[in-house]
Amino acid sequence: MFVDSHCHLDKLDKTSEELQEVIHFAKQRGVDHFLCVAVSVKDFPQMLSKVSDFDDVSVSCGVHPLHQEDACSYDDLLAMAARPEVVAVGETGLDYFYSSDTKEVQLVSFIDHIKVANELSKPLIIHTRDAREDTLSLLREHKAEHTKGVLHCFTESLEMAEAAIEMGFYISISGIVTFKSAQELQAVVKALPLDKLLIETDSPWLAPIPYRGKQNQPGYVVEVAEFIAELKGVSVEELAAATTKNFYDLFDGIKSR
Repeated sequence: MFVDSHCHLDKLDKTSEELQEVIHFAKQRGVDHFLCVAVSVKDFPQMLSKVSDFDDVSVSCGVHPLHQEDACSYDDLLAMAARPEVVAVGETGLDYFYSSDTKEVQLVSFIDHIKVANELSKPLIIHTRDAREDTLSLLREHKAEHTKGVLHCFTESLEMAEAAIEMGFYISISGIVTFKSAQELQAVVKALPLDKLLIETDSPWLAPIPYRGKQNQPGYVVEVAEFIAELKGVSVEELAAATTKNFYDLFDGIKSR
């Protein structure tokens, strides 16, 4: 049994009927649950309407660091994230690789998300790229260890992963790990403890090998799991069981089946 711990079902180029087929395909491959992650509070209602009929899809609410044109107030974020169907706050975080010019706005937004997560006792979903020092320092400064969370689609250093794990965070790995160019990431994943790993697709982006170049979908999380299992020298079954347990331990607002 697998879990896709981070996907964007509302961003798939699919009709409602086709989305049902995508979910069915994933279920046939053993994917038990899906966390559909928001990139904008403004678009959250539309995202929710697309996935609300699926009992095996949970949702988060937040503003992606690269979507600061959709930035919202603390109160609006709090009100939306407080909804009972929302199991996590984010995705949020810092991205200085693609948008260093919005650094100041990103910092304010990230702090707001940490505070909301603490107030609601809901986990954080964090996007971080080329912002290691600021990401970790803000998590420490604003007591993010009280709520914990996950650094998703992780591509940073082992030292950053270990620092996040010390604060109670999990590390989620996407299909990037399967890329031939990802040798540094593969070394990091090999060194990370199994009890702190999650797996994800981040679909519709970053399809793993052998689907690279195609639109990604949650069913392809199986290839991510298979690659990581081989990398770490464990069975796919052990990898699946561990990452699924980790998911439900972190997102304990979801009832494990």
